[in-house]
Amino acid sequence: MPRASPTHAGHPVLVAFGASVREARKERGISQEELAYRSGVDRSYMSSIERGEQNVGLMSMTRVAAALGVTLSELVLNARL
Repeated sequence: MPRASPTHAGHPVLVAFGASVREARKERGISQEELAYRSGVDRSYMSSIERGEQNVGLMSMTRVAAALGVTLSELVLNARL
């Protein structure tokens, strides 16, 4: 199980980004496990992203966006960041 970011877990920016990922995933009818697989990350890491506990790296964010069939800018805009 990934550890939450010690300094940033629960930060409003991470929570908003995670909510944007979750919303896009649910709109597409993709399970969290399937999105994690398509993104090349562990399912528990994907869960942490969606809960705003991970300070997600740019490459991971890009892979998640691609797995959802959206651009990273769309996820960021939907998060209102």
